[in-house]
Amino acid sequence: MTSARLASLLPVSFSRDFTASIVVFLVALPLCMGIAVASGVPPEKGLITGIIGGLVVGALAGSPLQVSGPAAGLAVIVFELVRDHGLSALGPILALAGAIQFVAGILKLGGWFRAISPAVVHGMLAGIGALIVVGQFHVLFDAKPLPNGLQNLAAMPARLLGLSASNVAAAEMAFAIGLVTIVAMLTWEKLRPATMKLVPGALVGVLAGTLVAWGFGLSITRVEVPSSIVAAIVPPDAGFLGRMLDPALLVTAVAIAFIASAETLLSAAAVDRMHNGVRTDYDKELRAQGVGNLLCGFAGALPMTGVIVRSSANVQAGAATRLSAVLHGAWLLAFVALLPWLLREIPMASLAGILVVTGWRLVSVSHVRHLFHHHGVLPVVIWVATFVMVVATDLLTGVIVGLGLSLLELVPHLRRLRLRVDANHGDERSEIRLEGAATFLTLPKLLKTLESIPGGRAVSLDIRKVPAIDHSSAEMLGEWIQRRRSGGTPVNLDAEDDQLRKIAA
Repeated sequence: MTSARLASLLPVSFSRDFTASIVVFLVALPLCMGIAVASGVPPEKGLITGIIGGLVVGALAGSPLQVSGPAAGLAVIVFELVRDHGLSALGPILALAGAIQFVAGILKLGGWFRAISPAVVHGMLAGIGALIVVGQFHVLFDAKPLPNGLQNLAAMPARLLGLSASNVAAAEMAFAIGLVTIVAMLTWEKLRPATMKLVPGALVGVLAGTLVAWGFGLSITRVEVPSSIVAAIVPPDAGFLGRMLDPALLVTAVAIAFIASAETLLSAAAVDRMHNGVRTDYDKELRAQGVGNLLCGFAGALPMTGVIVRSSANVQAGAATRLSAVLHGAWLLAFVALLPWLLREIPMASLAGILVVTGWRLVSVSHVRHLFHHHGVLPVVIWVATFVMVVATDLLTGVIVGLGLSLLELVPHLRRLRLRVDANHGDERSEIRLEGAATFLTLPKLLKTLESIPGGRAVSLDIRKVPAIDHSSAEMLGEWIQRRRSGGTPVNLDAEDDQLRKIAA
């Protein structure tokens, strides 16, 4: 069969998916290893999660263009878990978390995770980002992170003051490689030519750090990976089921399931805003993530989520279907199986440099300004409290405090929390009328109605009888209207001035 004949039998989208999968693979490779290092586990654990996220979750996902893999958002909680209970506890906890996600998907609870306050989610991610920065800062010096964020922060000045230009040792050399990685990454992202815009900065940074370390023969700590990826898989042992029933670990499993689900579905919503194709089925996505985390637990790997960095790279590279995510998992498997010796040349300081940049970008001060200008002081207080508690105590405490403060948004509207949603669908136009307070409690109901409107149909949305709208509902409505309009569908909004100000944020 000729190549022309073969090409004619392939879907038109295949070439786009094939190209995009290579771009996503190049983005995912250093991040899979780096997030594993930040989680306190061997790098190959992150690679296994990336492979499962591509080959399995990519095929089952409810969000066709989202890419799954190890996420920085869970690095801190995994680090603390491994530190306190050992690496052997990770598999049972992750399998249980995956089962919880799968059941939540079957029970159609996906919409409720979308109702989580954006201030809580972004505050949580900012706290995680700060912890990654202060933890990986020490890895830049070929040292190990200290047990918690405050200790890591307090020890940072001593690391810098301990450097010596006259006595160059491992710490000085590793720090130099970390700086080379960071500078190369940021410079490439700022100055790269348009013809090479799809080459990821993280890959360029790791290549620069690795080449400098190899060229000068520097004696610094490098990545350790087994000669066979199969050897990195740790199947369940005799005590696996017993640890799943340990009450002390059950809380951690619920926390991982909750945070992974929220991050995944918020990422999927962001991916939907980037393209005009098939929308996300949130319950299907939740079930796919549950299967993925269940398999990661049985393989002794890292937890996974839908990841916005890899997903946005996938969309920008022109992916058309879920095949791109599946192929990226195949490239990861092929690379790890055939070229493990190349991974062993990568300095740990280079991965730390990538993570310092990644963590810093999670601390989005611009989002705080957005919350304040469009939704007032309370969402900012929720963000700050979540951030501070994540850094000062732990991830779960920070999220619980943030969710608790979110309830304050309901206090002024306790007597009118019900939201009536009337939908009338004509041949060419749908009319949606809302009456009552629009809060995060009613967001799943409202979202279900809006998402059920067929694409391409004009929409009239009347919210004049909505006396109050919290920032979670306002952000969701604004995103939905923007997505419909960007797809060429007219949306007419009848609202009061205050309501318009919030929704147009």
